[in-house]
Amino acid sequence: MLLHIPEVLLPNELEAMRRVLDQSAFVDGKLTAGRAAERVKHNTELDREQPQRDALAQIVVTALYRSETFRTAALPLKLGTPIFARYTPGMTYGWHVDDPVMGQGPHYRTDVSFTLFLSEPEEYDGGELVVRTSFGEKQVKLKAGDAVIYPSGTLHQVAEVSRGVRLVSIGWIQSMVRDPAQREILFELAGARNKLLADNAGAPETDAVDHAYINLVRMWSEV
Repeated sequence: MLLHIPEVLLPNELEAMRRVLDQSAFVDGKLTAGRAAERVKHNTELDREQPQRDALAQIVVTALYRSETFRTAALPLKLGTPIFARYTPGMTYGWHVDDPVMGQGPHYRTDVSFTLFLSEPEEYDGGELVVRTSFGEKQVKLKAGDAVIYPSGTLHQVAEVSRGVRLVSIGWIQSMVRDPAQREILFELAGARNKLLADNAGAPETDAVDHAYINLVRMWSEV
């Protein structure tokens, strides 16, 4: 499931983050790439030694968990520390699949990947996130503050930037539900459940959908 989540960041959060990142040091992105990805990765990332990194990462994590859509779709169990990536003209990230397990301390399985856009689309040319799906390649270029999530096992790339600066935060989630098809079923069912609970609480069909959702989460989750 490739899902657009609008307005993850509040305007003041986005403004503060951009102001700090514009004054921060970035290093070669290959330093955080796996063995296969480092051949096709050409970007820069916020230096992990920068003292502001943890505070910026916490803003992203808090904003994601604030989104009901994110919580319902990703069903997060663990979320790794987000990375801040910058692409300038000529930079790209070729076709790759994210590593299955990440973490420098406690490890976590990567089930869901996210890209949180920090630059407005008109600030740069190129730089689309291209995700290969069963319906063909989907190009994603969202307004600043919006995010997209997709299964981490999906083949994807970042198209070459030809003008301006593409600034994003990226990260990975270990979901309570490992299987992407099961997560998609639960997301769709959660939407129907919430609508029924809001419009027809107490009705037999509402209770049936509510109980089905709860018991499917119980059946499929790993915690």
